[in-house]
Amino acid sequence: MKANKWYLLMVLPVIAVVAFFIFYPLMKGGIIAFQNYNLFNLKDIRFIGFDNFKAIIDNKNVSFVMILMNTIKWTVLSLMFQFLLGFLLAMMLRDPFKGRSVYCGFVFYPWALCGFSIGLIWSWLFNGQFGVINDLLMKAGIISENIGWLSNPDIAMYSVITANVWYGIPYFGIMLLAALQSVPSDLYEAATLDGCGSAQKLFHVTIPYIKPTIVSTVLLRSMWIVNFPDLIYAMTNGGPVNRTHILGTMMINKVYKEFDYGQASAYGVIIMVLLLSYSIAYLKLTKASEDNML
Repeated sequence: MKANKWYLLMVLPVIAVVAFFIFYPLMKGGIIAFQNYNLFNLKDIRFIGFDNFKAIIDNKNVSFVMILMNTIKWTVLSLMFQFLLGFLLAMMLRDPFKGRSVYCGFVFYPWALCGFSIGLIWSWLFNGQFGVINDLLMKAGIISENIGWLSNPDIAMYSVITANVWYGIPYFGIMLLAALQSVPSDLYEAATLDGCGSAQKLFHVTIPYIKPTIVSTVLLRSMWIVNFPDLIYAMTNGGPVNRTHILGTMMINKVYKEFDYGQASAYGVIIMVLLLSYSIAYLKLTKASEDNML
């Protein structure tokens, strides 16, 4: 009993720090979501129930359905291409070759940059008048006039998704490369003796072995993408005509443009509920698929 009390005393500081920096802000944000909390009118802070959520859903200027669909498109397309290209990168870097360490340093460098910096870089690349991408395409004869990559409502979202894919590839590359290097060579040798080709080794040896890593990295990255408005904010600020707004960028606008902490917190609660629901469903589905394989 004395030993258990000592262990408890040792972890109390950690529990206190976690409670102060994580649980308290969550609780405070949840409370503010149900309040009229505007910095321009701090004397009128009061409980208003679900009015903030109703105002978000009934907003005629920015459709909540469009914002929700944009968030899903932003997350699904970014995640899909980040994973596929990251896995391909990891497969290419799995076997040693001359200069691999230097190459890895260059390839993984984007992950060291902050999202806002990446957004500024890609907003310059996608600039409709003097952007590098338009210049290269015109010199190659692919286009005859400049394309407004970030000003055209039909393609602006795909432009910011492209930038996000480029930014997220190193994450999957690093994580999956570490997982690939942990696969025992004995499994590949046994598969070769059984007459398995490269594709069969990939789908029957490699992927099953690194599946736990895939599940965890996909879950974490999808949650990060939903909570990653920095890049969009730097490139388009939600425009043109709100076509690149996601839940995260709307939350930022409510805080820094309208100073409406009530609706901003309501957006935060919506994001938290969606991510929690997604995480539970995702883990249950992966657990069910594992049980079916046994």
